[in-house]
Amino acid sequence: MPRTTAPTTPDGPPVPRTALVTGAGRGIGRELALGLARAGYAVGLVGRTRARLDEVADEVRATGAAVTVAAADLVDAAAVTDAVLRVEGALPGGIGLLVNNAGVIEENELPFAEDDVEDVWRVVETNVRGPLLVTHAVLPGMLARRGGRVLQINSGAGHRGLPTYTGYAVSKGALARFSTQLDHQYRDRGLRVLDLAPGVVATDMTAAMPVHATRTDWTSPAQVLELAVGFADGELDALAGRFVRAGADTVESLRAATPAILDTDARRLRLAVWGPDDPAA
Repeated sequence: MPRTTAPTTPDGPPVPRTALVTGAGRGIGRELALGLARAGYAVGLVGRTRARLDEVADEVRATGAAVTVAAADLVDAAAVTDAVLRVEGALPGGIGLLVNNAGVIEENELPFAEDDVEDVWRVVETNVRGPLLVTHAVLPGMLARRGGRVLQINSGAGHRGLPTYTGYAVSKGALARFSTQLDHQYRDRGLRVLDLAPGVVATDMTAAMPVHATRTDWTSPAQVLELAVGFADGELDALAGRFVRAGADTVESLRAATPAILDTDARRLRLAVWGPDDPAA
């Protein structure tokens, strides 16, 4: 019989073996939903386009996993609250894992001064407001159960400069800061948060980006899924509040590196200082 709970967070009860995945109708979200289903998770699919979600739901059912669908515009607070309530009620035990995957990128590959600031803001709003709203709606159930996991699909753009795609970079940096806040505020209440950069996966979004037009080296969905399932299963809880990258990290390599990561407080977004006497320290 498949397990119905994932391993508990430290000192907490078992976490329901269930997952809500945003942006689940295509791309990385679809891959994560299907992979989690194959790993024994009941899955809630949330996104804007119902027809795409229904197609993925059929694929999930074919794995034998339970699935529920809730369409919503993720920047609409009322729609998000309604969708989360429906998923929470449909998944056995509530939502154990939230995957904040839904996101967009600018229409044009331009430096900021040449870009349309309204399009830049559209990207920031979608990629930041969406996770804020969904997480805010999911958190009460997780905190009441004294345990839960939030996986933020992030990017290397969140911690290093880019020549273009300003809104995307700003939004991913903000998402990483949000993860730091969640970890600081709720770690002692059983919440575990991880930023996962999927590398460059071949999706509709990356196909439309000129920067990837000649790319031949892609991150495979399986590499992303390994880290996502590892986190969902509790294998990466020691790295909560930090950043991992598919295609460079594996569950095994991260577990081996955990002592060094914790000793140096690495893989976390923060201000670098010049030494212990730096007044900004």
